[in-house]
Amino acid sequence: MPPPRLPSLRQPPIGFAHRGARAHAPENTLEAFELALRLGATGLETDAWITADGQAVLDHDGVVGRRLRRRPIAGEQRGDLPDHIPTLDELYDRCGTDFELSIDIKDPDAAEEVLAVARRRGPEVEARLWLCHPDLDVVAGWRERTARARLVHSTRTAKLDMSVEHHAARLQALRIDAVNLHRSEWTGGRIALYHRFDRYALGWDAQFERVIAELLDGGIDGVFSDHVDRLTTCLARLD
Repeated sequence: MPPPRLPSLRQPPIGFAHRGARAHAPENTLEAFELALRLGATGLETDAWITADGQAVLDHDGVVGRRLRRRPIAGEQRGDLPDHIPTLDELYDRCGTDFELSIDIKDPDAAEEVLAVARRRGPEVEARLWLCHPDLDVVAGWRERTARARLVHSTRTAKLDMSVEHHAARLQALRIDAVNLHRSEWTGGRIALYHRFDRYALGWDAQFERVIAELLDGGIDGVFSDHVDRLTTCLARLD
């Protein structure tokens, strides 16, 4: 008999479609996000930058153009960007708001506009935001801007200048809600450690059913995958 599944803080755990249904459609496009939800994802993941005219747009690399003519999004007006790059407002217009949304804030200046967009949709939409960044001080600074959004330290254990237990305690003290680690860094024991401090455990780059199932059995609270079909299959087995 297999060992029992360890409990999650989040019931059920969130199935985040990484950059939309990235394995099924062009990443970070409205088509990918819409497809991901249609396939059963309960969360979407994307990346945010701010344009020169203050729009929060969703793109991974933060540059447009080709080769020697590459230009940063921060220097471009929204209307000058390629059509496939959506704004956060356009994502909500197309897909609604009934899903968790994890946003990797690539440009810290984008955080304020991301929060403003969500707030215009309602307090429950702000509460479904998971704002992620690798710099612990940057993430901690967002707490004074939002009481509702979940704040996430996205990191690797090798980059921590403290023990994992100390890190969990530090997140609790700073009121940072979650840690996001590569799927290879999670064990049931490590997940349980963060749960002891009431911090959510999120795992990214889970691309195969075996890996997704192992994370879920370990009590993970959210899983990021390019393959929404595999993700939803594993989540359905929890019912």
